[in-house]
Amino acid sequence: MSAEEDGGSLFVLTAVLLTPTQFPTAFGDDFPQACGLLGVPPVADGYGLVLGQDAEGARWTVVVDDVSLVATAIASWDCGMEYELSPDESTIVLSLAGWPLDLTVAAPGIPEPHDPEQGADGTGRVPLAPPSAESWGPVQRRLGADQIAREWADWRERVATDGGAAAAAHPGLARALREATGYAVQAPPAGRVRSAFAGEGVRTFRADGPGWSLVARTDDAAFVLLDEEPGEVLTVPRAGDAELPGLTELLAALARAATGPS
Repeated sequence: MSAEEDGGSLFVLTAVLLTPTQFPTAFGDDFPQACGLLGVPPVADGYGLVLGQDAEGARWTVVVDDVSLVATAIASWDCGMEYELSPDESTIVLSLAGWPLDLTVAAPGIPEPHDPEQGADGTGRVPLAPPSAESWGPVQRRLGADQIAREWADWRERVATDGGAAAAAHPGLARALREATGYAVQAPPAGRVRSAFAGEGVRTFRADGPGWSLVARTDDAAFVLLDEEPGEVLTVPRAGDAELPGLTELLAALARAATGPS
């Protein structure tokens, strides 16, 4: 795969979407925060991010506004199909040095991946880099919630076995649930609430707020992670919380509003 980047060849390694309903949560609690990380405005249609190396092996992230092209490429790769992702130069919004995500692949036949010199992209900023995994913070909290959403069955089994973390009187948990419920009164920024298909008639909900992340599933429990509780997962059993069904209905409504009519 190759593309043109600032007049030079870019060997494309992967691509991701940056839209109000789908973006790497490592970037921020919501879509505007994620866009702010890259220095682009949070436009409604979003962007595609193309990650690759130039002929010298330098890491580059190319932001394009042809979202459908990037989405088609990702869908093709997910199905095991080849797809030549070559965005037109006119669709390039910005080229940034570095990668904001950790990649374990490299383009064959060129030098090992490395960051270009600071300022090589004309922004004056240090090259993008993936978040550190050495300390607990908002990024790790969001990534932890993503993991729970992906491995829901394992986490439900763990809760069934050990009962989960004691959460009934936790003030941080109460604050997170209160703020999530408050989204019904004051709509959150785009991307704070997202949903994904999880089986027939079932959806998984992801919600974030200042210092907290929530994962819930239709007709099931919820899990909450907090900045002030490194590595802890607080459980809200559906049977033991009279307000949880209403919260999941609220999240479903917000997610539907974000994606528009189906």
